[in-house]
Amino acid sequence: MLSPVVRQLVAEYGIDPATVPGTGKGGRITRADVLAFIDYRAAGGEAPVGEATAKARTEAVAGTQGSPAVTAAPRSYEPVAGARDEVVPFTNIRRITAEHMVRSKATSAHTLAVIEADYEGIERVRRAHKDRFREEEGIGLSYLAFIARALTDTLRDFPHLNASVGDDALVVHRDVHLGIAVDLGERGLIVPVVRHAEEQSLRGLARAIADLAERARIRKLSADEVAGGTFTITNPGPFGTFLTAPIINQPQVAILSTDGIKRRPVVVTSPDGTEAVGIHSVGLLALSFDHRAVDGAYASGFLHELARVIESRDWEAEL
Repeated sequence: MLSPVVRQLVAEYGIDPATVPGTGKGGRITRADVLAFIDYRAAGGEAPVGEATAKARTEAVAGTQGSPAVTAAPRSYEPVAGARDEVVPFTNIRRITAEHMVRSKATSAHTLAVIEADYEGIERVRRAHKDRFREEEGIGLSYLAFIARALTDTLRDFPHLNASVGDDALVVHRDVHLGIAVDLGERGLIVPVVRHAEEQSLRGLARAIADLAERARIRKLSADEVAGGTFTITNPGPFGTFLTAPIINQPQVAILSTDGIKRRPVVVTSPDGTEAVGIHSVGLLALSFDHRAVDGAYASGFLHELARVIESRDWEAEL
């Protein structure tokens, strides 16, 4: 018999269980067997299986050992290219990304939590210091650097999101190796890593992010600079996105999307409690997290604290 996890995987990917070689006890198909088969099939291979083994597995799927079983033919998602269509072969980066994302969805219990953050304090500091900062550092003073700085502090209070799922255990990482997703245009996507981001100042993070992004685009990163991340930020905000539900970068347990920041009317509360309407820079922070690692209250608490740090920190002193 197939376990519920294996049954779900074979159904999702349209796999005939009789074609998957099993390595479990008595030839039983494990989750790892199905994932390996998916990778093998994606690479263009066909996993052979003996006639007797195939017959036994087919009977096991039906739940009636020794009785005829009816199995559906594997579903095919191969597109048909028309005369006017263009076939664009995947680049190596696109192929690896595709396999990694499919594996991630099959591995983690993806859950999304979203919070709104008021960036007005950051916006005032950026407006006042962006020209001087560019003269001193040679780079722009982006929202992303502020968010990364707030994130590293927040992860100290929510360490289970800076973690990986191991063998029936959560591996909590004390160092924050922060992955920053970088768009390479038609070539795909790459995630260079800022090592020990928790030790970096706002300026240091801004420099590190700009440096890695630039060298990623000109293909000057080493293999070590795109490995070993413990938490990832993806930043579609410059394109004006409203809300993005990112896929977790395995083996991490969470990824943060920083979406578009726009000027909007908000309710502003003064120290004496009176309220007024003001125009502030506001945007959403979306966290995809692995529900195997943490629950919704923990993830929501993390987002609440992250937004609080973004809104209330003395960013002037950071510069």
